Amino acid sequence: MSKPKVGVFGLAGCGGCQLEILNLEDELIDFICAVDIVHFTEAITEHSDTYDIALIEGSVSTKHDLERLEHIASVAKIIIAIGACSSTGGLNCLKNLYGTEKAKELVYGDKKDWIDAIDTKPIDAYVKVDYHARGCPPTRAEIVDIVKSLIMGKVPEIPDYPVCIECKRLGNICVYETGGTCMGPVARAGCNARCPSANSGCEACRGPVDDPNINAQKDLLDRYGLTVEDIMEGFNLYNACKKIEQKNK
Repeated sequence: MSKPKVGVFGLAGCGGCQLEILNLEDELIDFICAVDIVHFTEAITEHSDTYDIALIEGSVSTKHDLERLEHIASVAKIIIAIGACSSTGGLNCLKNLYGTEKAKELVYGDKKDWIDAIDTKPIDAYVKVDYHARGCPPTRAEIVDIVKSLIMGKVPEIPDYPVCIECKRLGNICVYETGGTCMGPVARAGCNARCPSANSGCEACRGPVDDPNINAQKDLLDRYGLTVEDIMEGFNLYNACKKIEQKNK
């Protein structure tokens, strides 16, 4: 049986999510043996006309990004968004808070018209995304688990519960108890609470859970004398696109 053809692509992003694949270390050989990587700009020069699985990093932030994304979607059977920028718009969405034209002016000055920038959006705003490996960067294990499940004909199990559950499993002291702030009550788990485990508040780089318990977050803030405004700056870091989308509804 032939191995599935896999393409790894990058739109507007830092490239770090793609590097997580190259950093698989002990699992890299097994990963390469299980699939046929036919496009991966950061690693090889080959390319293909079709793909069984396309792993896409980065947000759509330019007209060129959109053209590339639409082409990839037209020749790929399964699309996996990898990383925060691809899944939620990520850091790139901070541009939208200024307005694209204002952001272009601030960065490029009188050369702003040379840039084909558009409002930043996650890739599922334009094409159907089958699975998400969220995070900044996503965990290596999750990328492998999603691809492995697809090869085995299984549906990947992707968490849809808050980071607080992972903290409790690990026995972590709540970041709020140490004087910090954290989006853990409403942020999607799957990272093994890596930031709270380092006594750094979760900034929801994996986005919010599908049905967040907003009241639980508010109760927690009340308990520690905080307001929603006190934590929204952290939420905007990775989720400004979602905030703007909700505001415009």
